[in-house]
Amino acid sequence: MKKNATKKTKKTNCRIVDIAAMAGVSTGTVDRVLHNRGNVSEEAREKIQQAIAETSYPSSRVSASPVAGKPCRILSLIPAFLPGEYWSKVNEGIRKAEREYASFHVEVKQLPFDQYDKKSFDTLIRSIKQMDVQGVIIATLFGKSVLRLAQWLDKQKTPYVLIDAWVEGTNCLAYNGPDSFQSGYVGGRLLLERIRKDDNVIIFNVMDHTRFESTQCARREEGFRSYLSEAGFQGEIRLAFLLAKSPWKNEQLLNRLIRPQNRFGGGILFNSRVGMVASWFLKREKFDFALVGYDAIKINIPYLKNGIVSHLIAQHPEEQGYNSVKALFYHQVNQPVKKMNFMPIDILVKENIDYYTNYYTNHI
Repeated sequence: MKKNATKKTKKTNCRIVDIAAMAGVSTGTVDRVLHNRGNVSEEAREKIQQAIAETSYPSSRVSASPVAGKPCRILSLIPAFLPGEYWSKVNEGIRKAEREYASFHVEVKQLPFDQYDKKSFDTLIRSIKQMDVQGVIIATLFGKSVLRLAQWLDKQKTPYVLIDAWVEGTNCLAYNGPDSFQSGYVGGRLLLERIRKDDNVIIFNVMDHTRFESTQCARREEGFRSYLSEAGFQGEIRLAFLLAKSPWKNEQLLNRLIRPQNRFGGGILFNSRVGMVASWFLKREKFDFALVGYDAIKINIPYLKNGIVSHLIAQHPEEQGYNSVKALFYHQVNQPVKKMNFMPIDILVKENIDYYTNYYTNHI
């Protein structure tokens, strides 16, 4: 009499990405376990070891890179930054992913540009055409220039990932960033909850010499105006153009603009530079102006805590950078990549900002 025994079939041709998928962790985490490099929770380690046990390949075979001997050189086209600024947070995510995938020959070269100077970005486009790369991460501040670059990369069959704002007409591998329109829509709601419907409001734009508005800010402004229109806003919307590198000129402009007779109830700034405006209010001890800004970076947080800024809207810059490198690596090893990856729209106030920043300090 034959025994009806069920035998578990082990997977063959197993790769590190398969182990990661089975364990529900990143490939970088699997690599750290296989090479005993530490910095892995006990729970994750047990899941990885269990996944390895269910395969027919020894860990030495699993740990072999799926692109052994094949480089994955990535270009990072993001604005130049100083420590603590918004784009430094994006870069932190990029570098974290680069470290995790280093054993798979992933290298990221940064090509910085001036976020207020379209010519500096266009110059990079010309230099990229001379480089041998397997992927490009593109910050989409200059929409038309990004579209030209994307069309050239499409012809070269070079994958690219967009961050910061979506650009229509591109054939990108993935987008990692916020829904810019909805982000501005939320900003409109937050501001209107703090002022009267017949108050006037200011949209602060930051520029340098020319009145350039980034793709991100333009879409946020559309969403902002849409909400105010739908909500029956009856006041006037004024535009104020601030200079990124001329604080004394900004002070003169704000002195002329923000006066009692102009009846401004509040304002919004669509990029991470809300501190430029908040500092003016702090000097004058004016707290009767509702100010909404973006991004939980070091310079903005004190103004949120002291009430000068009523809300900050955050968009996970570290994750944008990290997930962009991950997407290009997954494409290299023929793993599926999700195209549209919208970041959460986090609403931060002085009561929850410490919990938010503590979490990111310990987890990102």
